[in-house]
Amino acid sequence: MSDVSEQALARRASSGDPIAIAELLELNLPKLRTYIRLRSGRFLRALESSSDLAQSVCREVLADLVEGEYPGDRGFRAWLFLTARRKIADRVRYYRAEKRDAGRLVSSPSKADIEQIADGYARAGLGTPSRAAMTAERVAQIEAAMDRLTPGDRDLIAQRRVLGMTYAEIAERMGKSEGAVRVQLHRALSRLSCHLPDLD
Repeated sequence: MSDVSEQALARRASSGDPIAIAELLELNLPKLRTYIRLRSGRFLRALESSSDLAQSVCREVLADLVEGEYPGDRGFRAWLFLTARRKIADRVRYYRAEKRDAGRLVSSPSKADIEQIADGYARAGLGTPSRAAMTAERVAQIEAAMDRLTPGDRDLIAQRRVLGMTYAEIAERMGKSEGAVRVQLHRALSRLSCHLPDLD
């Protein structure tokens, strides 16, 4: 879908069109799942599935839309992913408070989950060009490499590679110049390539 048609969809969603809202969420769901998976880190990934967290984020966004809260045409995706960041932080705090259920582990992702995760990583340039060739082991390698980065590096890579944000959008969000963002991203990707030598 082009940016123009997504903006038209966002305008319809902002007026409360339930079909447009559902289509907009569906359109962003693959990126949302990938973003949540990368941002969650090893601790939260062991406790909750990224699909469950993505569904929870979508429910929260839908509830906000029903209440009339809408960020505008260009702000929907940023709003969606800001909601995801908050959800991740809330879940981490929940599990760390009094070590709630920290011993329980979510079962390993299913084959279908691995395929969705692999597809998201490949689209973000973090995996092999052939999504069909990406295995659960390769997904684990990518996640282990990302887990070695600082949260800031992970977020920057996710914003650019997963969300497809422009350097200008990232710079505005971070309060930095585009040049500074380009340098910071280059350094983050260099650090990632130390742990993931075949990075695209």
